[in-house]
Amino acid sequence: MSVSREEVKKIAKLAKLDLAEDKIEEYTLQLNQILEYVEKLNELDTENVEPLSHPVENINVFREDIIEESVSREDALKNAPSRTEEFFKVPKIIKSDQ
Repeated sequence: MSVSREEVKKIAKLAKLDLAEDKIEEYTLQLNQILEYVEKLNELDTENVEPLSHPVENINVFREDIIEESVSREDALKNAPSRTEEFFKVPKIIKSDQ
């Protein structure tokens, strides 16, 4: 499979790129080199290769979900400049245009 100058122009137009004529030639050559390299992958024998869901085989890397003591609500709110019985009070920052 190869890419023609017209296809590079079409791709550039779809990507809204304004390419100079010398760049069209350069990109045509580069895209064809990339496609040739990718085509080599089809030559590999993958008959006995098991598919991977991820390239790095990690066992669960997350810690156990253990319930621990936390800061009490009263301690968390005690230095708040403005508060209710349960929450921090903050200034309204979102205006409604309705």
